[in-house]
Amino acid sequence: MNRKKILVTYPLLPEGLQELKKQFDVYVYENGWMPKSDLLKAVGDCAGIIAAGVDVDEEVMDAAPELEIISVYGAGYDNVDIRAATGRGIVVTNIPDVVADATAEVTMGLMLSLMRRITELDRRLRTDSNFEWGMLKYMGSGLSGKELGIVGMGRIGGAVAKRAAAFGMRISYYKRKRLDPVIEMELGAAYKRLDDLLRTADVISIHTPLTKETRHLIGQRELSLMKPEAYLINVSRGSVVDEAALVNALSRGKLAGAALDVFEHEPKISPELLKMDNVVLTPHIGTDTIETRHCMTRESAQSIIDFFNGRRPFHVVNPEVLRAY
Repeated sequence: MNRKKILVTYPLLPEGLQELKKQFDVYVYENGWMPKSDLLKAVGDCAGIIAAGVDVDEEVMDAAPELEIISVYGAGYDNVDIRAATGRGIVVTNIPDVVADATAEVTMGLMLSLMRRITELDRRLRTDSNFEWGMLKYMGSGLSGKELGIVGMGRIGGAVAKRAAAFGMRISYYKRKRLDPVIEMELGAAYKRLDDLLRTADVISIHTPLTKETRHLIGQRELSLMKPEAYLINVSRGSVVDEAALVNALSRGKLAGAALDVFEHEPKISPELLKMDNVVLTPHIGTDTIETRHCMTRESAQSIIDFFNGRRPFHVVNPEVLRAY
């Protein structure tokens, strides 16, 4: 009996793929980021894909007539055409739980680095031979007592809220569907409309998925509502923020600073951002810890194992496909 073929589109940690390899013929693309041309050649006889760092659109699905499941290596699944997959009866899964803590940690790290000027002053200490020390020269802004406005209060937003509360921050949030009052009490979070949140928060932290509705959710109008002494943090998806509008607001002194782990045109970054001392930049490392990467690989593989063994995968993005069986 021929075993089903599974494609892994990035050289993920091999320990997490051991069980998958016991049950399936697994092909791992070993050359880093997988070009679309190579993806189209490799998917022809695949029953499943662990989609890491690739876009799976209609062209890819048409090239894969045996494809039954796409396991997205991450919480966000904007790299998959969900409508096309659903129309073809292809199940799409993601792994939102395991990434929350690591992403929340990076959020707090970016916040501290930006507001306390850690990255800026580390850079200046290393490069400026005339750097002068002084008690009042490099003052930043503390977190305690500040209002943190969280845009998108899902698993990651909630994890950020808990950590920010430990720093003494006041938590407010915006979400399309308001949380249950009990959860609000547990998080100590106050619901606000987006415009109100933007007007009052000292720090805006974005944790919403990228959809048609959230693309450029934070644009010129929204940035103009923020206080000039406020900070913007984005660890969700780059296109949730209009990057050109953000550059304009920062260059005109309309914001105190920004910290970005994601960019609108990754891996390209607006050249202006690279020159700004009040901007902290990291290369999309939100989930990039050893522990999290091991768990992500195992969970992505487990979704495929469960599906082909007649069990419902834990997180199905398009459950209507399963109901059709």
